[in-house]
Amino acid sequence: MGPFIEVLIAGLMAGVLYSLVALGFVLIFKASGVFNFAQGAMVLFAALSFVRLMEFLQNTFAPILLSLAITIVIMIVLALLVERLVLRPLVNQPPISLFMATLGIAYFLDGLGQSIWGSDIYTLDVGIPKEPLLLFESVFEDGILVSSEDLVAALVAGVLVAGLAVFFQRTRIGRALRAVADDHQAAQSVGIPLNYIWVIVWTVAGLVALVAGIIWGSKLGVQFSLSLIALKALPVLILGGFESVLGAIIGGLIIGAGEKLSETYLGPLIGGGIEYWFAYVLALAFLLFRPQGLFGEVHIDRV
Repeated sequence: MGPFIEVLIAGLMAGVLYSLVALGFVLIFKASGVFNFAQGAMVLFAALSFVRLMEFLQNTFAPILLSLAITIVIMIVLALLVERLVLRPLVNQPPISLFMATLGIAYFLDGLGQSIWGSDIYTLDVGIPKEPLLLFESVFEDGILVSSEDLVAALVAGVLVAGLAVFFQRTRIGRALRAVADDHQAAQSVGIPLNYIWVIVWTVAGLVALVAGIIWGSKLGVQFSLSLIALKALPVLILGGFESVLGAIIGGLIIGAGEKLSETYLGPLIGGGIEYWFAYVLALAFLLFRPQGLFGEVHIDRV
């Protein structure tokens, strides 16, 4: 029983990190009704900015805090520029136009990050302990081995996820985001400032990308493959539903736990590599039988 719980915990903690990346997509989708293809590039750009600023400011007082503050400012400025130069001209345009705009933003950020910060692999150390912990020795034989790095990352991600859930459900801005996603013109007609809402949501999505970039960068190193983490967030969204913060959480936990358990217990029977395709096969099954996801809204178009 101990080894099973050990694998399950490792999967759940990985799932929390998947949820963190998926939240960026949910934020943009709830405000515009469009899948934000640029979220992975935002994760990479934020992590690159942070790690390179730490290198430049390493001899200053509190380089981590100073680099974090400057990176937050960078992501806020990025949100302002995206709203002013890209989103504002596309108000009331078809969703495909906004989707193609996010695609362009993704390639632009990839190129801009490489031009400004370079394309090497950078080691990111923010003081997160990396020694494994041995827990529940009195309950299970040999105890349960848990990665302290994964545990800290999961706690940080969990606090952020909970905060965003409250933000969407309990605040006026959260309700305004849902109204904007439903109908731009209707939201404007009742006095909701569309441009202001978009700046807020892209800023929050940028801050989520920064946290995800720091966590994943400390685990894997800051490199351009970080932008591919967004691909793992896609099945999480399909499982949970594109409009649901809770769905992003539950979907991430299911994907994380499922891929670890399947790799450990089914891998020896049918061959390795299950961890790489499990999420996408599960997402395909959901698309066939429940395309709106576990917590997504069912949209019925009447003609």
